Amino acid sequence: MIHSSVNHYKKGDFKFGVIGLGYVGLPLSLQIARSGLEVLGFEIDPDKVTGINNGRSHIVDVSDQELGEVLADWKFQATGEMHRISECDAISICVPTPLSKSHEPDISYILAASKVVAQSLRKGQLIVLESTSYPGTTREALLPALQETNLEVGKDFFLCFSPERVDPGNQTWQIKNTPKVLGGITQECLRVGCAVYQRFVDELVPVSSTESAELVKILENTFRAVNIAMVNEVALIADRLEVNIWEVVEAAGTKPFGFMKFDPGPGFGGHCIPVDPHYLAWKMRDLDYRARFVELASEVNEEMPKFIVEKIRTALASQDKQLERASIFIIGVSYKKDVGDVRESPALQVIQELVSLGAKIEYYDPHVSGLELSEDVSLSCASLTKEVLGQSDAVVIMTDHSSLDYSSILHSSQILVDARNATGSFSRKTKFSGESWIVKS
Repeated sequence: MIHSSVNHYKKGDFKFGVIGLGYVGLPLSLQIARSGLEVLGFEIDPDKVTGINNGRSHIVDVSDQELGEVLADWKFQATGEMHRISECDAISICVPTPLSKSHEPDISYILAASKVVAQSLRKGQLIVLESTSYPGTTREALLPALQETNLEVGKDFFLCFSPERVDPGNQTWQIKNTPKVLGGITQECLRVGCAVYQRFVDELVPVSSTESAELVKILENTFRAVNIAMVNEVALIADRLEVNIWEVVEAAGTKPFGFMKFDPGPGFGGHCIPVDPHYLAWKMRDLDYRARFVELASEVNEEMPKFIVEKIRTALASQDKQLERASIFIIGVSYKKDVGDVRESPALQVIQELVSLGAKIEYYDPHVSGLELSEDVSLSCASLTKEVLGQSDAVVIMTDHSSLDYSSILHSSQILVDARNATGSFSRKTKFSGESWIVKS
């Protein structure tokens, strides 16, 4: 069975199922389809299913044109009919793994997917979890549901973990050319997993277990979280020393060895960086170990939006204006430049805090047409004009989208707080202060 499965997946035709058609699942589905394999994508949101099948993408990294080209080849179809999982030979699970309000992992979507897969599990099938979670999830949560079928893992069916490495907005590193880490419950599972994934990615990185593969993903994102936290803390230190943090970081970045540049900012966002370290910290608490360094990094980063609000208050006070009655114009609300993803964006935290303090908020983001902050607070994208900037009591750059004219923004604003150093290349060369955060007041 194992030998025939490996040969079948290496050379034969088979149908691939992808559960979850979001930021991970939809790009993965298209890449698999481009390799010539038939793909069935499963999505519980009927509006997304209809949109995808009609060539309308709901994520920024997949254009309508890209989606339409794959649909035209009849290699990909979206469906909400979960019983059709039985048609698939290989299945990838790409469902959300959020945190609870108490910062504990919520793997309910993984458990729900595992039950659906178990209902139609058959001999020879490969199941791969790609959703980020704590080390042990594949073996401790997914495997037991599949074993209830009385099929034997590594012999009758095969189970792996392969962490997603999607970077929204990155046009250079995508699924095909980004090395793909893969770990199996058994070595036989790994062999079959490699046979499948080598069909649509350029390079595989096999590791010894699913736990190793799970920890790879957590390490990658915790590494970024910890380093961003460190430079953010240095930014707070520099602020008290009245030293320009951007100048310090740029100068330190000229060292050709022993230093990796990370930029400070208003806090991090997206689904991965703010969330993944909490998976690790939670798992370690379960093992009676406190990941203090990881927890501290999260604390520092979560405080940055409050720091930005205080900078806005200080800038307004310099012109005898009160934050509680100010009109504030926010530029950029997505969590990173040149994407429309607002998940965990620090801009939303800043806006919510400003609204709670009584400020009047407008925003502009070329990638985000509207915001639903709560049942009571919703905003639509405003126009970005010199008149709007000039009439606002303060302008705040929260996301440094590449398409914007920051020189014009700087010169048109009464007060400018720049949380991304978007104006840094020219503000220090002009009459403006060039202070780390309050560029103009």
